[in-house]
Amino acid sequence: MSGKKKSRPVLSGLVVLGLVATSGYLTLELRKQEERGATEVRNIGVLDGTGGKSTGATTITTAERWTRLENPARSVLRGADGRVKAVLTDGARTATLKGPARTFAEPAATASKVSTTDWVRLMPKPWTKDAQNARWFKDWYAENATSKKDDVFAVAFQYIAGAPQRKDAQGLVIAGDAQFGPLNTSGTRNGDLRLEQSDFYDFLGTPYPFRDGTVGAPETMRARSLDCSGYIRMVWGYRARYPLMSSDTSGDGLPRTANGMARSGEGADILPLTGITAGDRPTTIDQLQPGDLVFFKLDTRTGNRLDHVGMVLGHDTEGHLIFISSREEVNGPTIGDIGGVSRLDGNGYYAKTLRSAKRL
Repeated sequence: MSGKKKSRPVLSGLVVLGLVATSGYLTLELRKQEERGATEVRNIGVLDGTGGKSTGATTITTAERWTRLENPARSVLRGADGRVKAVLTDGARTATLKGPARTFAEPAATASKVSTTDWVRLMPKPWTKDAQNARWFKDWYAENATSKKDDVFAVAFQYIAGAPQRKDAQGLVIAGDAQFGPLNTSGTRNGDLRLEQSDFYDFLGTPYPFRDGTVGAPETMRARSLDCSGYIRMVWGYRARYPLMSSDTSGDGLPRTANGMARSGEGADILPLTGITAGDRPTTIDQLQPGDLVFFKLDTRTGNRLDHVGMVLGHDTEGHLIFISSREEVNGPTIGDIGGVSRLDGNGYYAKTLRSAKRL
């Protein structure tokens, strides 16, 4: 990241978890704050014209139908009423499913709110044409079609400002308010306020054995920290179980850096990388969908490397396409406007520096 940095706003107030029954679904409510400024994720009912009544099914019925679309090549499942129920892209494990609506908001950092019925999950295999007939997909869809367990978006918001700590069955803290990285006390690196290179195992504070035999060793000073690519690796890799490389060059799976991810053969290229200059900005973002990784060129000091990565969340209530990422300016994951609005449309800071996108 380049430019002057600002420290993250200090948040206060009680953060609680609640379950609210509505429309036969368990409502997801990651946080309700008692004071203004904390981030909230709340369920607002099913915005499908059914008055909140569930129409989902755990099996694909004969009334439902599959269609094929191009650019990118993908399969779309529609219900008997013609509404989209799932979008599955060739070469990608990402599945976008329809479910109860949720609103994602971060009032401490932005007035934007994203209300969406999209639930993004990871399939066990990359999608191929006609894979709906495969046993692995039928089993997976039956389990996940109407599931309300945490999806990629729910997990992503477990690391923003004010997020409560969450522990796994062994007592390891796997989520909570994350920093971008430790303060740069040396005064080097052209005045960057915070240091990069905090990966998911730094946040966890425990060694992580990669499949290539390398062991990621956490640094104490990086505890509870996730830089931009470390955040994506936490959400998609450690939590959603997408394979992870130990670096940009060793092993297989999702590389360590934004540049490595953008230039890898993982997933499907939705906005292919053509270059890093202003003239290489994609001319359209219509192909993007929730869950896509987006890559940026922010800093001239990084040469030909792309230097920032985020994830598409969806359109806000004003129609802008919003993404989430971990940033120095707010010291952690955010959809906020500090240091540049989190919009991929228009001519804001991040919109102008967008260079490519990928669907894992």
